[in-house]
Amino acid sequence: MKRKRLGEVLQERGKISQSDLSQLIQEQQGKVMRLGELMLKRGLIERGDLAMALEEVTRVRYVDLREAQPDLETLRLIPAAVAQRCLALPLRKESGKLVAVMAEPQNLNVISELRFTSGMDIEPRLGFADELQAAIKRWYSNGKVEETALAATTETGPGPDTTQSELPEMEFISSSTRQANREAMLEVQAELHRRKTPAVRLVSEVILTAYEKQASDIHIEPQADDTVVRIRIDGILRDLKRAPRGQQNALVSRIKILSDMDIAERRAPQDGRFLVKFKGEKVDLRVSTLPTQYGEKVVMRLLVPDAPLKGFAELGLDEELQTSLGRILELPQGMLLVTGPTGSGKSTTLYAALNLLRKPSVNIITVEDPIEYALAGVNQVQVNTKAGLTFASILRSILRQDPNVIMVGEIRDKETAEIAMKASQTGHLVLSTLHTNDSISAVTRLIDLGVPGFMISASLSGVMAQRLIRRLCTCHEEHAVTSELMARLLSAGVTDLPETVGVPVGCAVCDHTGYRGRAGIYELLVFDEAMKMTVASGGRTDEIRSLARVCGMKRMQADALEKIERCLTSVDEVLRVIPFEPLSAADCGRCGRSLLTDFRYCPYCGSARERGTPTAKLPRERAREGALRG
Repeated sequence: MKRKRLGEVLQERGKISQSDLSQLIQEQQGKVMRLGELMLKRGLIERGDLAMALEEVTRVRYVDLREAQPDLETLRLIPAAVAQRCLALPLRKESGKLVAVMAEPQNLNVISELRFTSGMDIEPRLGFADELQAAIKRWYSNGKVEETALAATTETGPGPDTTQSELPEMEFISSSTRQANREAMLEVQAELHRRKTPAVRLVSEVILTAYEKQASDIHIEPQADDTVVRIRIDGILRDLKRAPRGQQNALVSRIKILSDMDIAERRAPQDGRFLVKFKGEKVDLRVSTLPTQYGEKVVMRLLVPDAPLKGFAELGLDEELQTSLGRILELPQGMLLVTGPTGSGKSTTLYAALNLLRKPSVNIITVEDPIEYALAGVNQVQVNTKAGLTFASILRSILRQDPNVIMVGEIRDKETAEIAMKASQTGHLVLSTLHTNDSISAVTRLIDLGVPGFMISASLSGVMAQRLIRRLCTCHEEHAVTSELMARLLSAGVTDLPETVGVPVGCAVCDHTGYRGRAGIYELLVFDEAMKMTVASGGRTDEIRSLARVCGMKRMQADALEKIERCLTSVDEVLRVIPFEPLSAADCGRCGRSLLTDFRYCPYCGSARERGTPTAKLPRERAREGALRG
């Protein structure tokens, strides 16, 4: 049924004549004034009659603000500037919703703004504009709201980060080009300085704490009774704090408006980003939301700008590996792949390589999804599938830009792999990543994508696999290897046992975890002529692995053991990150060195090759006893 207009309702009720209505409509033309306000101004209708007619038209209940008493605690949810701009006054909380009197209760934009500002769903009520202006002036200018906010801050608990004097100056910077988002960012920034609402305090405190503890991610997870905030430090999630369930919507809404997301959309995942500046440093935050059973889960990844400026030594590469990797990067053409699971530091390694390669005489172009770090002197392109910018399409365009070095964020399909490999054969150095467990599996993965073996052998210069392990804090202790630990390492396939190992202790610096910071463990598969011939001829994975070991490739397990011997990390940490495989049939049963399948004697220790599964290499004491018995 068609909804009636205000003039029609008043005419049916006999409150106004047709001639007066026509005259008012003509007078209203060109004026920014509602028809009802014009009727009241001309004295043609009583306020009560107009309110009842508006209730019928809008189907929203009228509230007389001359007699209404707003809840002071509720007034804190909507700042005065927002109330004046939206011409709305919050009254009370009712059934989990915020009851707000509005001059335009059917204006969806106003309702949306009130929703993300308060973090609550809005239950609109009708009010006249003049009554709202008087009420906003009366209730927001008498100081009661500020007093209530101060009391609420005190009740929350003093804490180290709740007062402005103790929180460093923070500035939120929008990455959006939309003017509306920039204005909203300025408003949030102004509220941050006042810190009146719990949501504003919580967002700033969580980001600051995560930055100071060098966390990589912030997780905000709604639960049945409350909201859990966790941060990931050195790859491990830790509980940071718990917020009341009622603050969940307000907290998520603050983050979504900072990230230029649609705050009205809560049923679909969204992505965004914003920057925070404090202590003279900008931190880029990539934000992702996901609808869950109890509300939207938010994950924020913190990207520190100095991460790509680290050298290979800082990342944990030993001198031998740095030399081998440096030779590959000095080649005029070829491809270097960095492999590993998500969160293993592949992007950081690639950026460290680009930092080493960048110079005025070199044209470097990257294609990323998304751009994680801004690197001066490097041309960076971001994938945008909606605009038709995919890895493959951008790569084709990049080849016409006269590049020396090309970095592809990730090889995901056959088309991208083939274009990148063809580029590596035509005078370009190509760097990219691939999701595999080790360096040798990268060949199998490329073949699975449909890339022929001859193209792989002609393109690849090296494949480096890596993982991240936690470093022991300076508070650690060194203990001799016990028999129990010795048996544990032997069962895990470790044959060359260290004499002492580092044991985590825990102190205030490492939050009593025993670990602080992370380092990488690596293995580099160099594609020499023998390796290229094996791959081109369709060699099996075990053949490639045997050849790599004979040629001197140091596996990740060996790199991890060296870091255990140097007390850089602990045995438990290494076993948590990578599996140790027992010796294969291609390994010597006495010295553990890799042998080719047709070797009958070990060229390293001279022992005869035994059939079947070899025994593990014994520790020094047991090896000496075995030699005496033999």
